[in-house]
Amino acid sequence: MLKNLLPKEVGFFDYFEQHIKLVHEGCLELVALAANKGVLGQRVTRIKELEHKADSVTHACIEMLHKTFVTPFERGDIHNLIKGLDNIIDSIDSAASRMALYEVREIRPEIIALAEVLLSASREIEALLVKLRTSRKLEDYQAHCARLHQLESEGDTILRSALAQLFREGNPLMVIKWKEIYERLEQATDHCEKVANIIEGVILEAS
Repeated sequence: MLKNLLPKEVGFFDYFEQHIKLVHEGCLELVALAANKGVLGQRVTRIKELEHKADSVTHACIEMLHKTFVTPFERGDIHNLIKGLDNIIDSIDSAASRMALYEVREIRPEIIALAEVLLSASREIEALLVKLRTSRKLEDYQAHCARLHQLESEGDTILRSALAQLFREGNPLMVIKWKEIYERLEQATDHCEKVANIIEGVILEAS
């Protein structure tokens, strides 16, 4: 599978960049799902496929880490970064799978808002990872990291508002279903911020 995803000479930066492309594509699918574009089941299946591909990239990166003596930065940071990226798409997949499991028929507006936050966050992470290949100047990263912190805060705000609305509606079954979905998408925004923190730490160590 990875032969079609990665160049012949594979390095850690290739794994990072390929992974975030899969995360970004997963976010695009989530946005389309939230906008009711296409059949829910087909969107959920596609997100699952992307999650599986991302798992393969993660495992290949970790296997390479075990075999590589000299790494571009700390081994622990490489491991945490690829796992952090994987956690994002895992959370998106978990939320989408629950939408299918619970046979969601109408997408609530907060899902659309969280999907847009995640799409924006994936773009910021992709920009950070491109820079990570060539730059160790902190100023090249600060605006992207600040934006990711802002997006995580937006995710928190959306979650609180969404839960408050659910409890006001007073339907216990709907509370249970949607609370799970909301929380998994908000966890994905948390993981985006954690990835930014890892990258920021790498740059601080190098500067």
